Amino acid sequence: MFPIRDHNPSGRVPYVTWALIAINIAVFASYWHLFSNDAALARFFYAWGLVPAIGAPETFVTSMFLHGGLMHIAGNMLFLWVFGDNMEDALGHGGFLGFYLVSGLAAAFAQYAADPSSTVPMVGASGAVAGVMGGYLLLYPRAQVDVLIILVIIFRIIPIPAWLVLGAWFGIQIFQGSMTPLEGGGVAYWAHAGGFAAGVVLTLPFWLRLGGPAFWSRNLGHPPHPETNARLVRTDIPHVTRTRRRGPWTR
Repeated sequence: MFPIRDHNPSGRVPYVTWALIAINIAVFASYWHLFSNDAALARFFYAWGLVPAIGAPETFVTSMFLHGGLMHIAGNMLFLWVFGDNMEDALGHGGFLGFYLVSGLAAAFAQYAADPSSTVPMVGASGAVAGVMGGYLLLYPRAQVDVLIILVIIFRIIPIPAWLVLGAWFGIQIFQGSMTPLEGGGVAYWAHAGGFAAGVVLTLPFWLRLGGPAFWSRNLGHPPHPETNARLVRTDIPHVTRTRRRGPWTR
């Protein structure tokens, strides 16, 4: 399941979201050549990733802008693209930047607290992006999110309420974190959960200023503005059906 867009338009240009995506991609491109040399890549991650057993203060920040592969950065930037613009619209450009960085720091501290003696470097923007998702869930629980569902050869896009998409994601992080051994590396589930929880907490004062539960009641959990109609529309392009040719069964 991959969220590919929401039906929640933003009222301002998300310059910070775009800048964060650009910075992450630029940093990734700067060390792309190291992926052909495992030893050099490991040294790079040990120098700039967060290694809890070392705990170099600067790596709590630098680790947020490193990724372990193409799918890693693509997934994080997709989630930031989908949910970041609305959080930036709500918090303002400067407020959103601070929110993003603090969420990333909280995620790093969560993983550090879970296993402070670990010598495995942690990299990725997942924790900061999880904070964006947590804040989004608090503000717009019933915003529609288009999710691409892939079942073997079946591809389908369906709209799902944000509370279900993001709530399920958070539940999976908690479950997987509790079931996965901390040693040996892998997915930093506790960083995800910590960033998500931080995003909710950081957004809470803003939500309360909007009215808290009354804000939800006014809009039934939907965004306080018309949602985008992202349905497919009919075009003038002719639809050509494929004819079925009779032939033998194969195996």
